[in-house]
Parts: sequence; C-alpha cells; structure tokens
Amino acid sequence: MGRIRYFSIVLGELGEMLTFISPLTLFTLLVAIVFREWDLLLPLAIVPLLFFGGGMILNSIPRHPGDVGFSTALCSVALLWLSFAVVSCIPFMIVLDIPFTDALFEAMAGWTGTGFSLLQDIDLLPRSLLFWRTYIQWLGGLAIISLSLTIAFRSNLDTMAPFRPESRSERIIPGIVANGKEIWAVYILLTVISVGIIMVARVPLWDALNLALSGISTGGFIPVAGGVSSYNNTTLEFLLIPVMVMGSIPFSLFYMTYQNRKISFFSDEQVRILIYFLCFGSLVVIADLLFIARYAPAEAVRQGLFMMTAVMSTTGFQNANLYLFPSVTLVFLTMFMFVGGSSGSTAGGLHLSRIALGYRGIVWWFRRAFVRSTVLVPFRYQGRNVPIEVAEPELSKSMLVIILSVITVFIATMVILQVHIISCDVTVLVFDIVSALSSCGVSAGYVGPTMPLVSKWVFIFVMWIGRLDVIPVIVLFTGLLKGSD
Repeated sequence: MGRIRYFSIVLGELGEMLTFISPLTLFTLLVAIVFREWDLLLPLAIVPLLFFGGGMILNSIPRHPGDVGFSTALCSVALLWLSFAVVSCIPFMIVLDIPFTDALFEAMAGWTGTGFSLLQDIDLLPRSLLFWRTYIQWLGGLAIISLSLTIAFRSNLDTMAPFRPESRSERIIPGIVANGKEIWAVYILLTVISVGIIMVARVPLWDALNLALSGISTGGFIPVAGGVSSYNNTTLEFLLIPVMVMGSIPFSLFYMTYQNRKISFFSDEQVRILIYFLCFGSLVVIADLLFIARYAPAEAVRQGLFMMTAVMSTTGFQNANLYLFPSVTLVFLTMFMFVGGSSGSTAGGLHLSRIALGYRGIVWWFRRAFVRSTVLVPFRYQGRNVPIEVAEPELSKSMLVIILSVITVFIATMVILQVHIISCDVTVLVFDIVSALSSCGVSAGYVGPTMPLVSKWVFIFVMWIGRLDVIPVIVLFTGLLKGSD
C-alpha cells in the first residue's frame, strides 16, 4: 500500500475520532458563562469548532473500509493525541499570551494525564481556563480507558467477558462505542463520588470538583499554586488517597461489581499486586524519611503514604518537596512510577498486567530450560493453560513495550544532558523523565518554566509517546517513512 493511500486511511480514521470528541469539549463554555468570563468564550469555542470542522474535512477523505488495518488504527491514535494537544493549546496562547511551546506542553500534559505545568501565578488565572486544564485531563482519562479496552480485545489472551465483543473490528470508534458505554457511566459516577469524598475535608465545591476530575483521571492539575500541600489540610491529603487508588484500578471491575452485586476487586491479580506494592512501598518510603532524612514520625507517614500512592497511581499530586528526599528514596519511587497502575484504568506506566505477564514469562522460560525438549510445560494465565502459539506473541509484545520504554528514558536523558548548559542532578532528571513517560507529573525539581527549550520539547515528546505505550508513535513514524506493504 502506498504512502498516500495509507495516510488517507489514517487521516480518515482521525477525522472520525475528532468529530466524535468535539461535542465533549463544549462543556467548558458553560463554566465561562457561569463565571461571566465572556472574553474566554471565543478562545474556548475555537477548540470544539476546530475538532468538528477538521474532523469533518478529514472524514470526507475517500477510503475503502477493507483497507483499515491495525497499523492504521495505531497511527490514527498517535495522531489523535497529538491533535488533541495542538488544538487545545490555543486557549492558553490566546488568553495567557505564552509561547507555542509552553502552551503545547500544558495541553499535552493535560490530555496525557501528566501533572507537569509550566504556568506561573496559577491563582490569578481565569477560572474557566483553570477548569479547561483539569477537564482535558478528565477527558483524556475517559479516552484512554475506552481505547485500552478496544485495543485489549485484539489480544488473544482472555479479557473480561462482559466487555468482549462478538466480532473483532480494526475500526477504533465503533469499538469504543460498542465496548465503552458502561465504562463511561462508571467513570462519571466515580467522579461524582470523588467530589463527595473530597468535600468531607471541607474543601469548597469548586476546588473539590477540580481535584476530583484530576484525581479520578490520575492527572494531577489543581486550581491553586503550590500543590496539594498549599491547602494545608491533612484530612484532604488522606481522602485523596482512595480517589487516586480508584483511578488506578481497572474500571471494568467497578461495573462487574455492580452487575454481579458482589465485590470483584480482590479476585483481580492487578488489584492484589497494586495493594501489595502500595503497602510495601509506603513502609519503605516512611522508613527512609524517618531514619535517613530524620523527619518527624507524623510527617514521614503523611508524606510517605501520599507520595507513594501518587507515584504508583501516576497521579501528579504532591504534598512534599521530593528534592529534599534521600536519593535512594527517589530511585525507589522511580521504579514504582515506571511500573504504574492497572491496565484498563486511567493510570500510566508499564501497567501491572504487563509486569505480571512478564514475570510469568520469565518463570515459564526457566522452567522450560530445565526439562527435556519433548516435555510440554504449560503457560498459566488467569487460572488456565494458554497455548504456546498464543503465549509467546503476547509475551513478546509486553517485553517489547518494556524495552522500548527503557530506551526512551535513556535517549531522553542523554539528549537533555548533552544540550543542558549547566550541570544537573541526574537522579532528579531521570525521575522527571520517567514521570513524563508514565503520565505521572510528580516532579523532583527539574521540570519548570526556566528549563531549556530543547528540554521542553523532549518532555512533550516523552509525554506523548508514554501515554500511548510507545508503539503507536513508532508505527506512525514508520508509516511516514515507508508507508505500508
């Protein structure tokens, strides 16, 4: 297939997805009307207009339905997140009069659910623009859940029965509509519940709404400067922990619990691993703060438990200055942030399902190495034997994502170190790069408005590639270079 024909299909699929998402971006206009910020109506209205208009133009490109393959779907998804960020940065440029790079950084951080920000004087920003930041994180979380379910159905390993389609389609939008409606309802309900939980800490409704949108999407944007600690509310910090955990649990489990009228969470391997990691990691971080950093016990527990949950769930909330943490603690947190939360949730990172699958694959390989070649060693997954012809490709795909993620961190680190004029703490830099790759946004101190231009673009790219598990972006560039056979 030639390059022109290939990308006519990709752009057609992209147009369909942009048209689909455009009505959802209108909601911010209501916020501008409520707060009488009339001068923001036009900048905010440009986004849904461009989404819809551009989507209609791209969707009109002639394409044969039979030409839609998995690689074209991946290319359209990679372009979709890039289009989200490029169009959504327009309100930041118009209202705040900031450079394109800074506006794109903010929008990419929003759509990828990363809590990094280059904006200063957040407390002085118009409320509708503050809401736009957290709202695109919430929309990005909704989109990534729907997309992850749709992509998961292309795996030959079992997925949850209530969400497995009767037939497999390479088209993204039909798959999202068919598989995601129940999950959307769960997502909205959990957001409402999160608002109620947060308001128990006597936080105003406006702040509670923004924190809930950001927390359940494991995003990290908040409507005040200085992070969560600026609220000076210990109760709020502890109440945000279950909100972050909910965002990092497979959302299909919430629906199954409601459907079956019984708790299904602890039967899921990812949830069990998440709980084990959170408990173990929190104890280690608290111990480091107590015995190495000499924190007071109450402060060590408060910061250790909250920050461990924030990095594991890849939520960008912070109640501590990580630059003051011991280096060994930063490295420890980096490891868990790299792993991330569950697949099928809004959390980023490699995902616990991939780590569990990789661990089983390693054990399986070594078991086969110690028996005769004539002996068949079964691969066990979710309590059943999986045929070798299914297990090996799935293991290869998981290991490929892990390897590509490590390479991405290495290349990004080397590029920034090469162009950085002054020396910087490599531990801090790697922490922030992994945070970007894992769509987390917790910062140890490198990311900020004054970092070099090249560093900003490296982080934009890492946030983009990390949210999509690396492969779709690589497929996109491969298609640009050679098209498709």
